[in-house]
Amino acid sequence: MSTLIFLGFFCVTLAAQITSKRYHPVFYWAVVVATTTVGTTTSDYLDRTLGLGYIKSSVMLFTAVLIVLAVWRYTTGEIAVDRITTRTNEIFYWVTILVSNTLGTALGDFVATDTGLGFERSALIFAGLIAVVAAAYFFLKIPESVAFWAAYVLTRPLGATLGDTLTKPHQEGGLALGRITSSLVIAGAMVILIALAARRERVQRVQAR
Repeated sequence: MSTLIFLGFFCVTLAAQITSKRYHPVFYWAVVVATTTVGTTTSDYLDRTLGLGYIKSSVMLFTAVLIVLAVWRYTTGEIAVDRITTRTNEIFYWVTILVSNTLGTALGDFVATDTGLGFERSALIFAGLIAVVAAAYFFLKIPESVAFWAAYVLTRPLGATLGDTLTKPHQEGGLALGRITSSLVIAGAMVILIALAARRERVQRVQAR
């Protein structure tokens, strides 16, 4: 039921984003938040309700990401990541993000629980992997689309393991700060960062005139 509720929220925010004729930070980041909630509940459904487990779910979702990207490339002739100007590209963009977030959740749960590494060490591993992707992009010149989606997939388990570090009880390796408190603090930080980014963009547009 929760998956259906969050999926409905995702559809509403996605419709607002796609029908908008220009970039709105609120619409954009609302869809991002929606994909994380849908991704989390969908991953839990695959892992626990269907009993697939983290490994099978991760392999299946990784394949799904590759399929979406392949269909995207075949349909539009490109995989746009920095400048998306058509509705088709935008739909593929958000579908890929949704599947990537679901994959990232499964990966985070697998590394943190099945391997026994715990949340803090898992977060360090995913942060290190993102650094490796960044280094590969800057020094080995791997394709931009490959670097973007590899890093994006890794941001989800990084965020999930950091969130679990904050909210889980001490006996499970967390800081026991509570979900409500942690969510409010993170939401506040997001609002501040989004506002700063939007202000910077407005300044850049004014200076470019």
